[in-house]
Amino acid sequence: MESEDEGGRTLVQVISEKYSPDNFPYCRGPGVGVVIRTSPHGSPVKDRLNLPCVLVLDGCGISHAGDEEEVARFCSHVVELDLSHNQFKDWAEISKILSNIPHLDFLNLSMNPLKGSNLEPGGAEAFSGLRRLVLNNTHVSWDMVHTLTQEIPELEELFLCLNEYDCVNLSTVACSSLRLLHITDNQLEQWGEVRKLGLMYPGLASLILANNSLSSILEPEDLLQRLFPNLHSINLHNSGLSRWEDIEKLNFFPKLREVRLMGIPLLQTYTDQERRYLMVAHLPSVTVLNGSVVTDGEREDAERFYIRHHLDCPEDELPQRFHTLVARYGHLAPLADVDLRPLSSAQVELRFGDHSEQLELRLDQTVADLKKQLRPVVQLPVNKMRVYFIDQQLGYALAPQELKYGGRALHSYSIRDGDEILVVPK
Repeated sequence: MESEDEGGRTLVQVISEKYSPDNFPYCRGPGVGVVIRTSPHGSPVKDRLNLPCVLVLDGCGISHAGDEEEVARFCSHVVELDLSHNQFKDWAEISKILSNIPHLDFLNLSMNPLKGSNLEPGGAEAFSGLRRLVLNNTHVSWDMVHTLTQEIPELEELFLCLNEYDCVNLSTVACSSLRLLHITDNQLEQWGEVRKLGLMYPGLASLILANNSLSSILEPEDLLQRLFPNLHSINLHNSGLSRWEDIEKLNFFPKLREVRLMGIPLLQTYTDQERRYLMVAHLPSVTVLNGSVVTDGEREDAERFYIRHHLDCPEDELPQRFHTLVARYGHLAPLADVDLRPLSSAQVELRFGDHSEQLELRLDQTVADLKKQLRPVVQLPVNKMRVYFIDQQLGYALAPQELKYGGRALHSYSIRDGDEILVVPK
């Protein structure tokens, strides 16, 4: 077994321990991994190992690669490797590992202390086969990011969250293959920094900018169209946007269809329903808002709401979107203020045999409560009376409805002034 180097552990040590026959018994059958038999060259593996092609070694204290021949022997079939929460401080050690994993597609290095470390010329070639790379909370420098992206011709997904970036260093070489950039929980405030992302990654389809303090989108329409020509989805949760003009500028991205916009100052004074309606009305091409599909019916409701929302605005302050929607729906009158709360009481006519009298009912009481109220009036025990409700508007078009469920509230029968309550003995 290799000795630990400078207090850390090697990848080979951890694999030997985690996947030893004692901890990971050999399994037969398709899809269970690759069998590695005893090495004639003094391998620390004394028996057979069965390693999966998705190798998760997070939080194992790894800081070095170990014997490269053993790395190749163990990991030649691996396609996904999670090395997050380890102790890598030197990119050269990571390069040694990747040089011996020819089919690696995904690499997660999150939470490794890589700040200040760089690769020697040519060292990034080992990363060339990756398609997905996760560098969250590594505090990796932009120069190192550019070194990697220039050597990875088919990189599709890049994660740079929690790296305390307050600016973006522009690369002279664009990474046209990148489709997804996750750069949440940083300190980007100026649109000029986001502009650089568009220049470096022109093929972006999804841009996740949540939990940055982006204050405004300062860019004319023609430049926005060219900056993110393929952008389909953007996440601006918890940004600092505070103007409707910034929201409207999202319409200039020609392919944008999915938007996430929650927790921004602009929307704080509205109810949840008002927020969604106003956002939908401002973004006519967006089909998914905050994870929910925008239906045709919802869009029409939202656009009509938008018109009514601006009815009290001075003419010279009305936005262009208002005029566009008025041309479609016409000038709409304000909605009537209708109180939909159930009535609290009703004046009804009580009939019992030949007797009738006016009775005020509390509609929040139950049928059982009503029978108790009627007992001294009709001189019948509760269990000896039947109570019926007659809707006066319908008259006798329908048979009287018996009130027989003791726990049901009277307002659920839609009793109104002028209706009748009929009591008959059992």
